[in-house]
Amino acid sequence: MSRIGKKPVALPDGVTAEIQGSELSVKGPKGTLSMTVSDDVDCKVEDGEIQIVPANDTRRARSYWGMQRTLAANLVEGVTEGYSKTLEISGVGYRAQVQGKTLKLQLGFSHDVDYAIPEGIDIKTPDQTTVEISGIDKQQVGQVAAEIRKWRKPEPYKGKGIKYRGEYVFRKEGKKK
Repeated sequence: MSRIGKKPVALPDGVTAEIQGSELSVKGPKGTLSMTVSDDVDCKVEDGEIQIVPANDTRRARSYWGMQRTLAANLVEGVTEGYSKTLEISGVGYRAQVQGKTLKLQLGFSHDVDYAIPEGIDIKTPDQTTVEISGIDKQQVGQVAAEIRKWRKPEPYKGKGIKYRGEYVFRKEGKKK
């Protein structure tokens, strides 16, 4: 039995949820999000909470139970608080700045990297070495952060590159003399 799946997802004040077919949509102060609920679980909205239960007693239904409940909880949290990730850039001459709907990165290449900011994502650069990514969709915020980070992953010798705030970079010793 899923311990996570048993817990209902509480809907805070100002948040509404409705199910149409297999589509669960949640509307809140920051916007509207929706997801397709798997056929292996049943979803009900009643008494100000979302309840997920397995549709049958198969192994697949039990394994989807907790995941679908967590995805529903992510929708509720996204429309109420939103999600954010912070990237830190370290390296001589490495910097970032937002120009309109484009993030311009200078990462030691012969050219600047221009990253088009997707719809529904807000990117801020409080200083030249910090990039703050925020939005209501947890998956999209994480995807954008990963795409930006992939241009220069932190390297283990000097620690140069783009890393998540709080990420530990394993450092290696250089050549022996």
